[in-house]
Amino acid sequence: MSIYFLTSINLMPSSEKFKEISKKVSGEKYNNVPKGYEIGKTKYVIITGSVMSGVGKGSFSSSIGNLLKMFHGLKISPVKYDGYLNQDAGTLNPFRHGEVFVLDDGTECDLDLGTYERMLNQNLLKDNYLTAGKLFKTIIDKERAGDYLGRDVQFIPHVTGEIKAFVRNLAVKANADIVLIEVGGTIGDLENSYFIEAMRELAYEEGRDNICFVNVSYIIQPKSLGEQKSKPAQVGMKLLMGLGIQPDVIVCRSEKPLQQNVIDKLSMFSNVPAKRIVKCSDLSNIYNLPLFLKESKIDETILDILKIESKGETKEAREWKSFAERIENSKKDITIGITGKYTNVHDSYMSILKALEHTAPYYNTKVEVEWIETTDITKDNVSDRLKGLNGIIVPGGFGARGTEGKIECIRYARENDIPFLGLCYGFQMATIEFARNVCGLPNANSTEIEPETKEPVICILPEQEEIEGLGGTMRLGGIDLSVKKDTKAFELYGKENIKMRFRHRFNVNTKYIDILEENGLVFSGYAPKKRIMQILELPDKKFFMASQYHPEFTSKPLEPNPMFRGFIEACLD
Repeated sequence: MSIYFLTSINLMPSSEKFKEISKKVSGEKYNNVPKGYEIGKTKYVIITGSVMSGVGKGSFSSSIGNLLKMFHGLKISPVKYDGYLNQDAGTLNPFRHGEVFVLDDGTECDLDLGTYERMLNQNLLKDNYLTAGKLFKTIIDKERAGDYLGRDVQFIPHVTGEIKAFVRNLAVKANADIVLIEVGGTIGDLENSYFIEAMRELAYEEGRDNICFVNVSYIIQPKSLGEQKSKPAQVGMKLLMGLGIQPDVIVCRSEKPLQQNVIDKLSMFSNVPAKRIVKCSDLSNIYNLPLFLKESKIDETILDILKIESKGETKEAREWKSFAERIENSKKDITIGITGKYTNVHDSYMSILKALEHTAPYYNTKVEVEWIETTDITKDNVSDRLKGLNGIIVPGGFGARGTEGKIECIRYARENDIPFLGLCYGFQMATIEFARNVCGLPNANSTEIEPETKEPVICILPEQEEIEGLGGTMRLGGIDLSVKKDTKAFELYGKENIKMRFRHRFNVNTKYIDILEENGLVFSGYAPKKRIMQILELPDKKFFMASQYHPEFTSKPLEPNPMFRGFIEACLD
């Protein structure tokens, strides 16, 4: 009888890896601390919500970052945590979650990351964004690889340990003075309970001088009573403190200025001194929020709690104050139509709205947006629907619904010389409109809309043909492109090579480029060494431009994207 001995040598990690893992897994702990990490070198500001979402926690968090960076010269790196099980925001429907923002490295993320980029005047990367799906995928991948050394993987210490590792890795990579952590959702949500626990553990391990907890709550004022009520905020505070977290600062959002008796109640209830309870009533625009918060001295309070010294006001701070003054002093109004199919959810076009909002003050104007649902637009009613507009934007989108309405809007803008800006899908719709109505190709269409179209002017990118999954598979992130001299695009950008952010699968079919150009369409931007068209324009119009990329993703208050500058200027003409 033969006896076979089955060895498990291939199932075990190498001796070096074994030693490395053993350092992380010790008794009941899981200490995944990155190399070079020092406690106290980086401080943490952790911002939690209360019992109500949608009160502007992202706006407040990014404004705190703005203050600490611009007015105190500190290096800030933010983290946004979302509790949904999607790995990223790429497959989320705009109707449910608003805009999908794209970072320079191609990460598809929550629109709050766009707010952070604009308010901090800096670009972020995948290390600044964490979802439950991304977190659990990391954990399962490690478990399959044997990285937990045979342990039963649990929420404590492994899930909380990976969360702490994520924020500490960011601290090291960014070499940040302060990591700003925004916990999505509200206190009491099942999906963020383990993240809250991770923050409690982080505070325990780092030491209280290195952590500042800020709770953002909302003070209701029922019309039937006419007075402010603090009970919902107290309930949120009680839940938070019951999870082991004592807030250091409370920010009270309210429709009207906060009453002193409410401050006194919250102070007594939460053990937070009244001077650390910040009033934050509604403001006319988000760009004044950092300056408003500075008046409350919340920045000085945070620095005092963290025992960190200011490095002084920066040039950016002076530019920001000047920008805020521009907004207040802007007089003339222009009306711009956004012609899309997600117009019932304005957050679906958040970056476009913000790009218009922060570009207009440089021309002493303010923008009023008129929302135009393109599913209702026809050749017969387009003139009535676009009447009185100073300019038209056709934004991004997917699928067939509303496309014929978009094409009619573009035709009307072109024929009546109304300033037009097409963004991503708007670029493709402009190409189809020109092919149909100028080049004599009445059947021109996109294979995304009509797979069997006789004139596939827009078709799928060659590298996208074999891709099956939807998440994270598009042409994404910051990509270089070339700009043709003696064009409007070159006049705006002032250089031959630029980098912009993309999010698309389809492009102009190379078989139709020649006929489009012969009839007067100018492709003024294109991919280097590839025949992928990325900017189009009509030179004989006041402003008729479209980009396959998203200029709104890189437009910031202190540096508006030139495409929006050119568009606003033309709308004022």
